Amino acid sequence: MSPQTDGLAPAAPPLRRLGAALRAALRAGYDGAAVRQDAMAGVVVGIVALPLSMALAIASGVPPQHGLYTAIVGGAVIALLGGSRVQVSGPTAAFVAILVPISARFGIGGLLLATVMAGVILIVLGATGMGKLVEFVPFPVTTGFTAGVAVVIATLQLRDFMGLSVAHMPERYLERVAALVRAVPTTRGADLAVGVFTLALLVLWPRVSRRWPAPLVALSVAGVGAFLVARWVPDFRFATINTRFAYEAAGGWLPGIPRQAPSFVLPWHLPAANGQPIGLGLELLRALAPSAFAIAMLGAIESLLSAVVADGMTGHKHDPDVELIAQGVGNLVVPFFGGIAATGALARTAANVRSGARSPLSAVCHSLFVLASVLLLAPVLGYLPMASMAALLILVAWNMGEWRHFFHLLRHAPRSDVAVLVSCFALTIVFDMVVSVTVGIVMAALLFMRRMAEVSGVTLVGSEGHPMVEEPLPRGVLLYEIAGPLFFGAAQRAIGVISRVDRRGVKVVVLDVLAVPAVDATGLVNLQSLVARLNTDGIKVILAGVQSQPMRAFAKARWRTRKGRLRIFRSFERGIALARVTVAGEGPTSRAPLGSAP
Repeated sequence: MSPQTDGLAPAAPPLRRLGAALRAALRAGYDGAAVRQDAMAGVVVGIVALPLSMALAIASGVPPQHGLYTAIVGGAVIALLGGSRVQVSGPTAAFVAILVPISARFGIGGLLLATVMAGVILIVLGATGMGKLVEFVPFPVTTGFTAGVAVVIATLQLRDFMGLSVAHMPERYLERVAALVRAVPTTRGADLAVGVFTLALLVLWPRVSRRWPAPLVALSVAGVGAFLVARWVPDFRFATINTRFAYEAAGGWLPGIPRQAPSFVLPWHLPAANGQPIGLGLELLRALAPSAFAIAMLGAIESLLSAVVADGMTGHKHDPDVELIAQGVGNLVVPFFGGIAATGALARTAANVRSGARSPLSAVCHSLFVLASVLLLAPVLGYLPMASMAALLILVAWNMGEWRHFFHLLRHAPRSDVAVLVSCFALTIVFDMVVSVTVGIVMAALLFMRRMAEVSGVTLVGSEGHPMVEEPLPRGVLLYEIAGPLFFGAAQRAIGVISRVDRRGVKVVVLDVLAVPAVDATGLVNLQSLVARLNTDGIKVILAGVQSQPMRAFAKARWRTRKGRLRIFRSFERGIALARVTVAGEGPTSRAPLGSAP
C-alpha cells in the first residue's frame, strides 16, 4: 500500500498526508511481533549510528554531541512525519563537505541557523509538490558530486587518522591538501597505528561475522586496545574525544561528551566563529542563505534517493512530497536542540530494512537507543580515539563514492555524460556541491536538448511514403511529417527544413504532427512564422493529427482556424481530406472552430 492511498485521497495536499507512512504501517496489522522486530532493528541501527553520528559531527567541525542530538531528535521527528516506512534520518557524510566551511566561517551558531533556514526551504519544496522533480536529476550528476564529496571527506580525515598537527585548516580543498602535505612530518605514530588497526578491523570484520556491526566491534576493540597499550607504554599517546573536546558544566569545563539529553536552545544564542553569540539579523540571514540552500538541496536529493532504494528493498512506495516536508520539519526543529543538518541516511536505512524493520517506529527506537547511550555511556564514549573515528569516516567515504559505478560510467557512458560526470566530480572538490550540481544540471539539460533536437525533424513524405495516405495526393499538395517535440532546442531546426523547400505550384501544405507530443512557446513562434510565410506565398496550411498538449498550447495562444490560411485538426484523415477538396476547388466556406472537421 503506498502512502498516497493510506486513507487520504491522492489529491490531498502534502501537509495533510504527514505521518501517512506510520498510519499505513499500523493499519497493516501492527502486533507484538512487529513491535519486537522494530525494536531489534532500532537497536542494530542505533549501534551503527552512535559512533557515526559523533564522527560526522567532528568531521563537520563541531563537538560530537551535536551529531548525537541530530540522531536523537531528527531521527524521531522525521520518522514519525515522513513518507517512507523504513527510512532512518540523521547526520550523513554527504553533508560534511558543506558544513565544514559554514562552521569555520560562522561557528556553531551560524551552522544551526543555516539548518533552520534549510528546513523552511524543504517544507516549501514539499508543500508545493517539488518532491518529484528530484527524480529528474541525471545519474551522472549525482554520481559525480557524490564521488567528489567522498574525496573531500576522506581528505579531511587524514589529519586525525595520521595525528597531523595543522594550526589552521583552510576552507578551499586544494589549500587543505597543501596544508596536510606540509604537516606530514608531524605525523604521530600512535594515532596512525590506531587508525590503521581500526580501518583493518572495519574492512575485515564483515568477512568474519555479520552478527555484530563492524563499527561497534572495530571502535570498541581499537579503543580498549589503545587504552591498554597506553597504560603499558608511556610514550604511546593518541588523541581521544576527551582530549579534543570539552563542555561547560556547573563546575567549569569538563572533558568529553555531556551526560545529558538534548535541551532546548536558541541557535542565535550560540557562539559564532569568534566565540561570541552570533545574534540574529537580516545581514546574517542574507549571508547564510547560500549555505541554507545548499543544505536543503543536498538534503532533498539524499533523502529521496535513500527512500527510492528503501522502496526497492521493501516493495512499498514512499511519498516524496511528504518526505521533503518531514525532512524540513526535522531540520527546523533539530537546531533548537543543538543538532546539525539531518537527512535520510542510506546505510542506516539499508541496515534498518535488513534487520526486519516494519514501520517508522524502528527509527524512533534507534533514536531512543542513541539517547540511552548518551545518558549511560557518555564518560566511556569520551575514550574513543580520534584516529578510530577518522578511520570509520574514511571507510564511509569509500563506500559512498560508488566507485564501481563511477568508473563504469567513465568507460562506457556517452562522451557527453562523461563530461557531466567529470565536471561534477571536479567542481565538487574544487568548489562545492552547489556549484557542482548547478553546473551539472545545466550541462545535462543542454545535452538533453541537443539530443532531442537531433531526433526531432521534418520529412517530406510522398503519397506512397505515408501509411495513412491510401490514395496519391493531388498536385499542389505537400505533406510534411514532423517528428519529436517542438521545443526551443529543436523547433527552429525542424521548421527551417520546410522554409527552404521550393514551393512553386504548391497550394496546400499539410503538416503531419501526429508524432509531436509537445510544443513550447519557441515552437509556437517558429510554427506561426512558418504559417505566415506560407500564407504570404498564397499557400494554405493544415495541421493534421494534433495531440492534446499542442492543441491546448494552440488554444492558449488563441490560434483560430482562418479560411484559406490555416486549419487545425485532431484527425489526420480529416486534414488530408480537406487538402484534397481545397486543391480541387471545392473547399468549404464556413468558419470552423479550432480542431473541428470541415
